[in-house]
Amino acid sequence: MTHHVAHASIVYWRRSIWNGTRCVPVLMTLDQGWLRARDRAGAEVFAVPAGQVAGRLTRLGTLLLTVGGRRYALVGRGASVSPDPSPQQRRDLVDFWAHRSAPTGDGPGFLDQVFNGAAAFNTRSWHTALAAGGAGVR
Repeated sequence: MTHHVAHASIVYWRRSIWNGTRCVPVLMTLDQGWLRARDRAGAEVFAVPAGQVAGRLTRLGTLLLTVGGRRYALVGRGASVSPDPSPQQRRDLVDFWAHRSAPTGDGPGFLDQVFNGAAAFNTRSWHTALAAGGAGVR
């Protein structure tokens, strides 16, 4: 049984392991049983029922998701040369949380916050939300 889970944040899709400019921001939302991701231009990267998502969280904090047979490597923050989230992505994130209660629980650890911009916390919170929303994550 899954509970209604709502979660959203901007994560970075590592489209290339080596080229930091190809590590791009996506607004990822989980609501009403659907996981959606939109790129900087507002184009849909994917939109699927959460139960059709599989994945795992690596030791280094990369969330590896398989959606529709395609693998996505998602990290909590981009490289120094990665593009910033678009103003529309930022507005859409604010709008998402304007109508929902913010998640509760632990926040990022001190070292994660100071040295990593809470990137590990961001991907861990996605792992937790996806598991609660019925995705096949381990």
